[in-house]
Amino acid sequence: MDATHSGSGAPMATDVITLITSDHRTVESLFERLKKEKGDPKATVAELHALLIAHARAEEDRVYPGIDAHHSVEEHKEAEVLLDALVRAQPGTTEFRKTLKELITAVTHHVEEEETKILPALAKSAGEKRLKELGKAFKERRAEELKALSVPKQTSPAGSREGATKAELYEKAQKADIPGRSQMGKKELAEALRHAKS
Repeated sequence: MDATHSGSGAPMATDVITLITSDHRTVESLFERLKKEKGDPKATVAELHALLIAHARAEEDRVYPGIDAHHSVEEHKEAEVLLDALVRAQPGTTEFRKTLKELITAVTHHVEEEETKILPALAKSAGEKRLKELGKAFKERRAEELKALSVPKQTSPAGSREGATKAELYEKAQKADIPGRSQMGKKELAEALRHAKS
């Protein structure tokens, strides 16, 4: 963005540890909103779903390869399963509250472990320059995922698949029992659903 003077200027947080930690705080505030039943729960769940998935993919693809984070990848998978269940659950129901509680427990445990073990170890082993490089890679990968997960709603006519969120497409893919759906992006899900119908 500011290629002309990338080395100077405002102390914009660009190291990977600050970026990951900042995401963790955002997720916690979304959990709070859901617990207190503030605003539209469906919208909050969609936001939470997009952020957690994008965050996990960016960590797995750009940050974890250089470190021993096998356990963290497993925790991501566990959180994704709960996240999908939360997307499907009806807000206000016992099932929704129970799933939300399980998700909060799983994610909180993961965040604590990451912030007390993985990130400090990474900070020790990687120099400042490397942390910034990882931060850039993490940010780019996360932005890609977020873009793929969110959809411009207003452009599509009612009933068309283009306006569906990735979570909605995922739900349809689940009903259609499409294999490998959890690894698919939004476009791939829409494509797979088209093929399933034809």
